[in-house]
Amino acid sequence: MKAKANEEKTETTKRVLVTDYISEEGIKKLREFAEVDIELELSKADLKERIAGYDALIVRSGTKVTKEIIEAGVRLKVIGRAGVGVDNIDVETATEKGIMVVNSPEANTISAAEHAIAMLLCLSRKIPAANASLKSGKWERKKHTGVEVNGKVFGIIGLGRVGSEVAERAAGLGMRVVAYDPFISQERARELGIALLRFTEVLSTADFISLHTPLTKDTHHLIGKKEFELMKDDVRVINCARGGILDEDALGDAIKSGKVAGAALDVFEHEPPGESELVQMEEVIVTPHLGASTEEAQRVAAVAIADEVMAALKNKPVRNAVNMIYVAEELMDAINPYLVLAEKLGRLSAQRIPKSSRLEQFDVSYEGEIGMARAGAGKDTRLITVAMLKSFLSWFIDGVNYVNAGTIAKKSGIKVTESKTGDVENFSSLISITTTTRIEEAGKKRTVAGTLFGKDDPRIVNIDGFRVDASPSGYMLICSFLDKPRVIGPVCMILGDRGINIAGMQVGREKTGGEAVMVLNVDSSVSEAIIKEIKEVKNIFDVKLVKL
Repeated sequence: MKAKANEEKTETTKRVLVTDYISEEGIKKLREFAEVDIELELSKADLKERIAGYDALIVRSGTKVTKEIIEAGVRLKVIGRAGVGVDNIDVETATEKGIMVVNSPEANTISAAEHAIAMLLCLSRKIPAANASLKSGKWERKKHTGVEVNGKVFGIIGLGRVGSEVAERAAGLGMRVVAYDPFISQERARELGIALLRFTEVLSTADFISLHTPLTKDTHHLIGKKEFELMKDDVRVINCARGGILDEDALGDAIKSGKVAGAALDVFEHEPPGESELVQMEEVIVTPHLGASTEEAQRVAAVAIADEVMAALKNKPVRNAVNMIYVAEELMDAINPYLVLAEKLGRLSAQRIPKSSRLEQFDVSYEGEIGMARAGAGKDTRLITVAMLKSFLSWFIDGVNYVNAGTIAKKSGIKVTESKTGDVENFSSLISITTTTRIEEAGKKRTVAGTLFGKDDPRIVNIDGFRVDASPSGYMLICSFLDKPRVIGPVCMILGDRGINIAGMQVGREKTGGEAVMVLNVDSSVSEAIIKEIKEVKNIFDVKLVKL
């Protein structure tokens, strides 16, 4: 018994690998929950070999979490980035594999903003060069004459958390702040006291330009040769965001031509930058990616990422998941009954589709009270839609979860739509799934709809337009038939003669003598032979056994 208990403990113990330095406060917190190994400066080959034994991986910017490493992480449930940027993690591959990627975006906000302002002042007053000159025994006051920032135009590209903090501090220095951010409204910009301009207007107006965007396919080399040509003469450029946003070769050329008076760089496209020409230029101030390198930011980031990783491994809501919807824990009580219903609806819909068909569309409809809900307003339907999609796809594909359901649907060519309305008849809330298949069925549509009776009693109330009231549990036999005498009785007789007990029965029809649907809740599975026998009953169109 003791050996078995130890074996069970080993199987349930979570293992976390940390490959970049994080503050001891975070490590201590992780060790309260999991077995933690710290392996700094692992090679790519070593990490690929080691990762298979871990449930979670925690990194900063140093470790490159590539496709190969993620695919080798057969136990991985979550990858944590102690900081904000995740460009060193292949998020797309992680999502496909159902691995959650989490970060701690708020932890280094103040530190990063302060570093950008420090770079601004060092750049304007030539502080690093003056410091080096004096320490070498020289007294060169005229050579290190700087410029004031007061009254200058400070241009910000990207008004996220850090960009907004930088804007506030620049305004405090007496600068006129202008910014470009396609995701920020004019109202929000006015609240911050910032003039929101077009991208080209910021470039042509600013005396100092500071970059604060994430690195994506769209922002790679966002500032290049053409952009430098649009800038004012003697402009100064600061990048404390991500290497790669700035085309470093173009910056070097702009400095040599005299267009750019100076630059301050904390990040580089390739880190470390090696023998980069920019590092050697007198007009360029450089620091080794220090934006988040304060004791306060390191402590907050480590604790925050420990909390996120632990929540993910405990299957609890995760606030800062990069590739998954977040719902606050206090709202989950209202969501949970709908998630149960969603799982049932998804599974029911999947089992009604013939294997020879190809699904093209998955339409979700919310009506009534839930149709009026918006994200964060008590019933966040986004997560409910994902639950239905996950449950549906899991019937056909292994390894589908809340993280990768949307990606798998997209790769499978399935169009997912969501609609909402406050109008509904007879129910306080109604959720429907309509699937559209192609190939052999010429655009066949199938609909199932469900609701909650009371707070947590899920019911199937509509199948292909026919009203029913069925409990979605156990085995269900769904029969389509012509509403004529001697159909229901013979079906029930066949089941009874084969020892299959009927727990409940519902019949839905539009009119006497027309098409109808019968839903039978049965206490055990029904064999193919019995289903074939039922199909032979006169006026039966189709029979489907569904397991919920």
